[in-house]
Amino acid sequence: MSVQSQPQLFKEVLPKTGMVFTEETLEMVLCKPKILPLKSVTLEKLEQMQTEAQEKLRGTATSPEAAQ
Repeated sequence: MSVQSQPQLFKEVLPKTGMVFTEETLEMVLCKPKILPLKSVTLEKLEQMQTEAQEKLRGTATSPEAAQ
């Protein structure tokens, strides 16, 4: 915030002699939130591989050749 946007609560007094200093206050700066995926691409690939492997196992277990 700049000094001009703040309302004047008191009258400034500048000394004729001596030292003049300013005090700056630190303010938090909020950034835009980063949107992260719920599942990573690698995790999705692993899950897909697992489901394919399970389907293959089910397919071989229920085939007529496996029953004999």
